[in-house]
Amino acid sequence: MAHLRPLNAIHFSRRDGSDVSNLIAPPFDVQDEASKAALQAKDPHNIVNIDLPHLPPKAAGPLEKYESANTTLEAWLNRGVLIQDTRAAFYPYQQTYELNGRSHHRKGFYALVRLSPFGQGQVVPHEKTYKGAIEDRLALMRATRCQLSPIFGLYSDQRKEVAGLLYQNLGRPELSATLDGVKNELWSVTDSEVENQVIDRMGTKPVYIADGHHRYTTALAYQKEMEEQNGGPLPANHPANFCLFVLIAMQDDGLLIQPTHRLIGGLDWFDIDAFKAALGDQAEIIDTKLAPEMVAQWAQEELPKKPPHTFGVYDGRSKNLFELRLKNPDVLATLESAQSEAWRRLDVSILQRYLLEELIQPSFADGKEVIKGYTADARAIVNQVDGGTYQIALLLQSTPLHALEELGKHNEVMPQKSTYFFPKLATGMVINSLR
Repeated sequence: MAHLRPLNAIHFSRRDGSDVSNLIAPPFDVQDEASKAALQAKDPHNIVNIDLPHLPPKAAGPLEKYESANTTLEAWLNRGVLIQDTRAAFYPYQQTYELNGRSHHRKGFYALVRLSPFGQGQVVPHEKTYKGAIEDRLALMRATRCQLSPIFGLYSDQRKEVAGLLYQNLGRPELSATLDGVKNELWSVTDSEVENQVIDRMGTKPVYIADGHHRYTTALAYQKEMEEQNGGPLPANHPANFCLFVLIAMQDDGLLIQPTHRLIGGLDWFDIDAFKAALGDQAEIIDTKLAPEMVAQWAQEELPKKPPHTFGVYDGRSKNLFELRLKNPDVLATLESAQSEAWRRLDVSILQRYLLEELIQPSFADGKEVIKGYTADARAIVNQVDGGTYQIALLLQSTPLHALEELGKHNEVMPQKSTYFFPKLATGMVINSLR
């Protein structure tokens, strides 16, 4: 049974390279009232009117919000604002962006992946999900009977054969859009021979979820509801058995993973010498002697070059940045003996389980749960860590891509906010109908 198939995409009707910059949006979970209003001001047909009917999307809102989103969707389809392709296709999707002064091209493609419960099929998670966000997405999926935004999936392809098949002789993109400085380009491939070769090469390769765990869990919940309504398993090719993905090879030159730094508050006090004493012989701490305005540059340019298990510690009170070098890479061996060695050696695991729970909370917060914030933007650290809400920051190196594969073998998930894939996938380039 094929685990991958093309789709009859719904998309904005402008074709032949038309610019749809004012019609697409960032993913729902990174938006707030201000960003939604800004997108609506760009164009009354911005996808945010359908994809984000309720704020914040951390729990289900009033039913009428989701019904209104579906009314808008139906109206746009009836008026030709949105159209659905009559022929199924794979949709090559390239994002061009700049990071740290360099230009990158990330090549993927839209496809439908057959659903399978976590740990029972080819789809492999790496983060936990939370009930509230799933309730919101499920209410929207029920109302619209569509998957409005894709899941970011990774697969291994050492020779880059799949992208090679899909990106040959593409010509001019059919849709193009620039969002937050990122250029998004979309094509369609309807050649049945190419489709079959892609399906064959993908085979039963594991697909690792990089971003979109809540959306995938929502698709599983919707599938279960459809089975209950059907009185048993759905036909193999029923739309609810599949989920919309953008699939990108782990070996793609434009695939970069960024760290998500931790902002820590709720401390009664903090002193670097006391922290050093608490660490004992497990790590050494070095004063970088850098001014606060150099923290971002150090995090972006110097920290990635350091040996594995090197962290940054920024103290908002003293305005000093320290480098923490862990001496024992398996410091969690006794604390988390049930976890695999691959999980125990993740910097995000070490930070959460050892630095926070074993050292910082007992020593500097009287055992209380600390306040945690997250940022992937190193430039935001100094301004946010000012002794108010957040008092210190713990800076991380990127989680290596191979960790997703290793943890997948053990059916383990990483701590929250372990990975940050930049840029995010745009919402509104492709919609998948479940009707």
